[in-house]
Amino acid sequence: MQLKDRVTLITGGAAGIGKATAKRFTEEGATVIICDVNSEAGEAVAKELNIAFYMVDITDRQAVEKWVEDVLNDHGRIDILVNNAGVLRDGQLVKWKNGEVVGRMSEEAFDLVISVNLKGVFNCTQAVVPVMIQQGGGVILNASSVVGLDGNFGQTNYVATKAGVLGMTKVWARELGRYKIRVNAVAPGFTATEMVMQMPDKILDGMRQHTPLGRLGEPRDIANAYLFLASDEASFITGEILRVDGGIVVGT
Repeated sequence: MQLKDRVTLITGGAAGIGKATAKRFTEEGATVIICDVNSEAGEAVAKELNIAFYMVDITDRQAVEKWVEDVLNDHGRIDILVNNAGVLRDGQLVKWKNGEVVGRMSEEAFDLVISVNLKGVFNCTQAVVPVMIQQGGGVILNASSVVGLDGNFGQTNYVATKAGVLGMTKVWARELGRYKIRVNAVAPGFTATEMVMQMPDKILDGMRQHTPLGRLGEPRDIANAYLFLASDEASFITGEILRVDGGIVVGT
């Protein structure tokens, strides 16, 4: 019961790594509240794990602030925030064929990914930090990715957000340490979420072949990393990026 009674907010908790983290934290005694834009999936997870669900679009600052206010009214404190929510809209910057441009990443795809993966993390953290300062501390955990460190073909927008999250993690660790708020990031490698497992077998086989441990990560592998960083076992760790990637170096 490493997280007994610790009030935890998890964004994007309706599936994948977010759901696995909600389950793992619940197993360790945390009081977990998830949010997601998928109300049907979110309500199903809430019922399965006996936790609370809110439908929240993290790009909407007012909605985020209302969520935090409601949780505070119900529980009186917020101990842990896991900024897990994210989206993909892949595409090459410019696709060139036979001497001409035949495709490019759309402005809409760029803006959406930036809004969710980067601004959403900013919105949620900024809303929660005053609560943590007033109560004397807390933990903020951010979802980055190995591609935020190494880059990846066809992911200008996604890589920009995940690299940006690493930068914000470093800044917030420096700004908030004086208030006993620890801020760390996890950088997963290829992980067998519902979204990833819908990819063609050829792509999945390539992911496994490029991972030295020979398999995809499981969502629970990432959840266990979040658990460690949220727990008192990591009480002297802040401003760090923990790779959970089976040894992969993207692009090799």
